[in-house]
Amino acid sequence: MSPPPETRPRRHLLGEEARQEHDLRWMSLALAEAAAAGAEGEVPVGAVLVVGGEVAGVGRNATRAVADPSAHAELLALRAAAAKAGDWRVGGTLYVTLEPCAMCAGALVLGRVRCVVFGARDPKAGMVVSLGGLLTDPRLNHRCAVREGVLAEEASALLSRFFRERRPGSR
Repeated sequence: MSPPPETRPRRHLLGEEARQEHDLRWMSLALAEAAAAGAEGEVPVGAVLVVGGEVAGVGRNATRAVADPSAHAELLALRAAAAKAGDWRVGGTLYVTLEPCAMCAGALVLGRVRCVVFGARDPKAGMVVSLGGLLTDPRLNHRCAVREGVLAEEASALLSRFFRERRPGSR
């Protein structure tokens, strides 16, 4: 059992505050990528992969632009980070505005990403918590830590607005 908050060491509180600050900083960049994807007519999902406190890869959905069903934000960020590192074992933390699908979750495990931080849940395709727990499955040889809900309202609002504008009679 941990001590009450007022008796916890100050170092722990600063560590948690710093982590939350970093999560907000990097997720804000992912949100900017998502907004850019939406402006290009793509589903507004953005991702930023951070390794050693530096951006190693950035991606936003581009499935329509490149006619590639695998051109999800997470995979584009992962590919960029792997190319930059010259190694398929990327590590680091991926910040993504929407819960990854099965394809992306599988690639994140294979790329040895250490942590995945996502904004909004995806009840129809999310394979981190919504439909399954691929990133944390103990049967796999690698598992990712997961944090969810960072700027979830903003990420959800981007998606809702995008789809609302495309549905006839829903304006």
